[in-house]
Amino acid sequence: MQFTFHEESGSQFLEIDGDIYKYLFKARRHKVNENIYFRNLKDKILYLYKVNTIDRRRAICELISSEEKIIENSRKLHLAWCMVDPKTVEKSIASLNELGVDKITFVHCDYSQKNFKQNFEKLEKILINSSSQCGRSSIVKLDNCSSLDEFLEIYPNSFILDFSTKNVSENTNVIETLIIGCEGGFSSEEREKFEKEKIVGFDSKLILRSETAIISASSKILI
Repeated sequence: MQFTFHEESGSQFLEIDGDIYKYLFKARRHKVNENIYFRNLKDKILYLYKVNTIDRRRAICELISSEEKIIENSRKLHLAWCMVDPKTVEKSIASLNELGVDKITFVHCDYSQKNFKQNFEKLEKILINSSSQCGRSSIVKLDNCSSLDEFLEIYPNSFILDFSTKNVSENTNVIETLIIGCEGGFSSEEREKFEKEKIVGFDSKLILRSETAIISASSKILI
């Protein structure tokens, strides 16, 4: 782990209990006078604390230094992910966070199952753990949008990932917002909303699952 998340990081003293206590002092076996890095993921500061005391259920750490340390991709990528099974998102979102995706908006599209709803609280816990491991100084921002039409009103310069001879790898410099379909892809009515130059694809004849497509496209654009 590159740091430990604690929402009160920056305070002179941190009280460590619960799951963080179990991880740091039972699993990692930190001891008194050892130093531990923390972030609150609200600012860009990396905080260094020294362990002052440890008892059976809690520990007290004291702030000894802090520094602004921004660890982010230089490029920003906003993904519009047409609504898929929440379990699919939970399996994939840590990888998207590690790749440096800036924002994901979940969009209800024609082929999305209407009963799907993402649990942002659960996703944020996954993202926090991901950033703690990879060192990223933020997490992916999450948002919802009720329809593709509404999303395009807000982000009219969006690209769409679909079957196309226009390869996503050759257009990474112009793609800032990319729309990914759900299982089943896009309806004919949705495809008509996009001009040909806004449709990009892969150099492959294979049909990819939604989670494979979104990770592959993000990788090609960001790293």
